[in-house]
Amino acid sequence: MSEILCSGLVRIFATDGVEVQALQGLDLRLEAGELVAVVGASGSGKSTLLGILSGLDTPTGGSAVVAGTDLLTMSRRERVRYQRHAVGFVWQQTSRNLLPYLTAAQNVRLVLELARSPRGGREARVTELLDLLGVADLADRLPAAMSGGQQQRVAIAVAVANRPGVLLADEPTGELDEATSAEVLEALRAVNAATGVTTLIVTHDPTVSEHVARTVQIRDGRTATEVLRRTETDAAGVERHVAEEFAVLDRVGRLQLPTDFVAALDLRDRVRLALEPDHVQVRPDTTEEGDR
Repeated sequence: MSEILCSGLVRIFATDGVEVQALQGLDLRLEAGELVAVVGASGSGKSTLLGILSGLDTPTGGSAVVAGTDLLTMSRRERVRYQRHAVGFVWQQTSRNLLPYLTAAQNVRLVLELARSPRGGREARVTELLDLLGVADLADRLPAAMSGGQQQRVAIAVAVANRPGVLLADEPTGELDEATSAEVLEALRAVNAATGVTTLIVTHDPTVSEHVARTVQIRDGRTATEVLRRTETDAAGVERHVAEEFAVLDRVGRLQLPTDFVAALDLRDRVRLALEPDHVQVRPDTTEEGDR
């Protein structure tokens, strides 16, 4: 069963009588336990997608099911339960993730108390998560006494304290330098590997994709391409990293060609198609303007 399944997702915003279509039939599937990055430029629709998946926003059309919950039909009470137990969330702003007057351990413990988890297991859970995130030595420290990277790692511990099925991260490295960003991304990967929580990282930073096996690019409110990465070992025992890019075909047969492909062949207006036995050929239209 897929932990995240979006089909034909549409979100329209109306301001002063003007409608803006932020999502235009987006499709997305994440299987249980996957670690996936969703990348896209500003205005591509990725923040809107995350708002819907977190339960903070409601789509205009299509369908979205996360951790077995239909996001279009849930009641207010179900929405609160969903946000408390089904999903964990890490914001871009480090100051937004933690209560400033509580220590690292108290921030994690508070989540367990609000969820009324068994009292006997709370301290062990706090210790387990702080150890896993490499911040056990910060247990008694307030957020103001932590670096940005340390705050984000504690925030991840808070987000997964209730053992959610899905972890959502909104630009989790947006306020960090390159070295600290890599540490936080590795922390997310470690949590994903250790707990099996399905993890979706939304970012505009293309370097994030180097830390995950699958990257989904959103463009103009639709999933445009996917890059899958794997490691292969040849007969001599030498490892090499392989990355393959795929275009995403929607339900009505539309796809978006990668921008570098379009630029390289100067594709515009219309293109020529040819159906071959095992592939579709796409070529520039060389028809003279006068013949059109």
